[in-house]
Amino acid sequence: MKQFFRLMAALFLSLALSLAGLVPPAAARGKAPERIPTILISIDGLRPDYISPALTPNLAAIAAKGVSGTMTPSFPSITFPNHWTLATGLRPDRHGIINGAMSDPAHPGVIFGKSSEQPWWWDGSGGPVHVEPIWVAAERAHIRSGIMFWPGSTTAIDGTRASDWQAYHADLPNHERAEVVLDWMRRPANIRPGLALLYFGDVDVNGHRHGPGSPETIAAIRDVDAAIGYLRRGLATMHRRVNMVIVSDHGMAHTIPDHVIWLKDYVAKEDYALVSYGGILFINNVPGHEAKLAESLKKMPGFIHCWRKGELPERFHYGHNPRVPDWLCLPDPGARIMDGNPEHPDDGGDHGYDPASPDMRALFLATGPAFRPGTHLPVFDNVAIEPLLRRLIGLAPGKDRDGTAAPVAKALR
Repeated sequence: MKQFFRLMAALFLSLALSLAGLVPPAAARGKAPERIPTILISIDGLRPDYISPALTPNLAAIAAKGVSGTMTPSFPSITFPNHWTLATGLRPDRHGIINGAMSDPAHPGVIFGKSSEQPWWWDGSGGPVHVEPIWVAAERAHIRSGIMFWPGSTTAIDGTRASDWQAYHADLPNHERAEVVLDWMRRPANIRPGLALLYFGDVDVNGHRHGPGSPETIAAIRDVDAAIGYLRRGLATMHRRVNMVIVSDHGMAHTIPDHVIWLKDYVAKEDYALVSYGGILFINNVPGHEAKLAESLKKMPGFIHCWRKGELPERFHYGHNPRVPDWLCLPDPGARIMDGNPEHPDDGGDHGYDPASPDMRALFLATGPAFRPGTHLPVFDNVAIEPLLRRLIGLAPGKDRDGTAAPVAKALR
């Protein structure tokens, strides 16, 4: 009998040892794999043709060794509409940020501006779809997010903001913005953002004031490139693996002095209500003056194209949101429609033009363990960015988006 028990004990021991190699240690069983953070960086107004080893050594290195491509911005090629598209995967006509200045028939007398934080501007209220930016989707999935100055990020959508966010300060130096993100990445895993967004605006500011390719714009490009190099070196020092996606919202065109049109020379002041002007004109009818305005707009030069709301070319995917004004006039790239007395009426740069224009093309770069090195992508629409971010941070595709991650699929491992 003792011999039988010794035999059974030996058999149980043998079985236990054989299974030991199949069962991970308790510590490993209790610890989930560490999430690789994703960092999305926007460089406002950066044209893809600015990238070169001499001017942008850090960005050029990513382009050479990582993933590179160009994007077509959404219409209109303006900062706030396109940043909200990058964050939501929806075109402006559907997400509701249809311009950098606008009104809403549901809220008479309220004008949207850069500091507008009322949730109903941002959450698609009154539009065809409820709007949820990527960081809100991440937070709902218990993925911590951190936002450094992204348009719309100071507004709580459905009561939710990113876990870490800062109110916009235009004068904060670029390297200090990068340092904030590095501080987030230094945190322990349980409070480290799995998604971070970072915004740089100086290239756009100087492109408007002085024109693309001006010494001032070149200096701004060098500075933001250095900040991205600083960020990457900091990540390498802490041995932090990240997936980094770098984009711009639109390009920038040289303005043409001979193609500056003054609205007062074509339309009587009492015949329209101005919304905004520049690289694109938004105006509303004045009751009783509709026919007169329509006739006046027909007299615009041939390089200005005007449409009623709802009659824009289909490729713009634009004109049905209730916030879109009654008329839209689109100059050819470099031309401008002016009203009043702007600071720089005849020189510098502008955007808002047809997204198909090469000058309006936006940058796309990516690097990190999720991406195939040395991949170059053909031109794609920027509605693919939010679906890409979802894939990188492990979220299911969003419902009813205007794009998918398919255009960048070949760049993913």
